[in-house]
Amino acid sequence: MQIKSHEIGFDLDGVIAATGETFLRLACQDFGHCSFSLEDIKDFEVEDCLGIPKDHVEQLFYIIMKNSLQTGLQPMEGAVEVISQLATQAPVTIITARPLTQPVSDWLDHFFPDDTCQNIKLVATGDHNDKTRYIKEHNLQYFVDDRVETCLQLAAETDITPIVFNQPWNRNRHTLANVSDWQEMKSYLKDLQ
Repeated sequence: MQIKSHEIGFDLDGVIAATGETFLRLACQDFGHCSFSLEDIKDFEVEDCLGIPKDHVEQLFYIIMKNSLQTGLQPMEGAVEVISQLATQAPVTIITARPLTQPVSDWLDHFFPDDTCQNIKLVATGDHNDKTRYIKEHNLQYFVDDRVETCLQLAAETDITPIVFNQPWNRNRHTLANVSDWQEMKSYLKDLQ
């Protein structure tokens, strides 16, 4: 694949932001669920694979969504560098299932250079299953997501090429194009060669 900068969009959590690590740290710190690693998250529905009570899972993800900076949510390794390089070529589109844009904007402002942030288009859909229309509205040909259901939906219903960002919760659940990290992602980006 040789993808042009303006053709690709990205999910936030699990792709740009290391949400899994933050979830596990907070689960231990706030609720004493300390015996899990990222590799133990074998399903996107965390409560189904870890045995953590659903109300704890919901509280933790709400805290991360509402207060990304205060929770210590970090970028995935290489994400800041590659997205910053992309932003010099074309606007970078981030489409997240989160319902609130402000905590994400604040988080991006904290970790990314000002000139990069000025060239980011951020869309908060509030629904994992409603990303397709926003991807189409932004004329994207490729979309990177860690949620395999979103990628399978794109592959089945559109001519958009999904790229799965490998995480333990999406392994062995698809035959789609995938990347393991931001260095590999960069190798597909024609404008960054």
